[in-house]
Amino acid sequence: MVGVRKFNYLRIMFLTWLWTCFNRFNAMYMWGIALGENSVFCGKAIFFKAENSQISIGNNCIFVSDANSKNLIGINRPCIINTQKPGAIITIGDNSGFSGTVLGATVKIVIGKDVKCGANTTIIDSDWHPEDSRSGIPKPIFIEDNVWLGANVVVLKGVTIGVNTVIGANSIVTKSMPANVIAAGNPCVVIKSIKNG
Repeated sequence: MVGVRKFNYLRIMFLTWLWTCFNRFNAMYMWGIALGENSVFCGKAIFFKAENSQISIGNNCIFVSDANSKNLIGINRPCIINTQKPGAIITIGDNSGFSGTVLGATVKIVIGKDVKCGANTTIIDSDWHPEDSRSGIPKPIFIEDNVWLGANVVVLKGVTIGVNTVIGANSIVTKSMPANVIAAGNPCVVIKSIKNG
């Protein structure tokens, strides 16, 4: 049993190194993404950067896209990081982690430092069907430092989530959330405050 565990650990470490090399090359040289130092990729991430848009990723970030990774909560897709229109911006701060997360910007998504995005989270700043008359205007999203998004959380356009806030699993965030709270639900509402420190 110990031998199997050690083999699996070594396999995951080797594949993580391999995918990190591949994704760094793909992000930086194929898509022109500003990628900080020591970011790690487990599995193949998907990038798309529209012409004259910007994607920048800080230092020490982790992107888990492999369903067979050490994250066993159930990742059902790769990380997808994409800008869809000229002028769109995605900025990710240092030490942030993503597991099967989709970031889709037509205007702006700003993610702070030390943000945790649980399995299969989605962050999109538009309705993604601009040709449909029912679609609203895209609006920027700001996720401040030390926010934790639980598994399957969806953050929609125009939302700001304050520093140190936790969003419970399966929540749909349609309105801004203050700092230092636990919030959950569909639509997401504040449940209680967190004492900071």
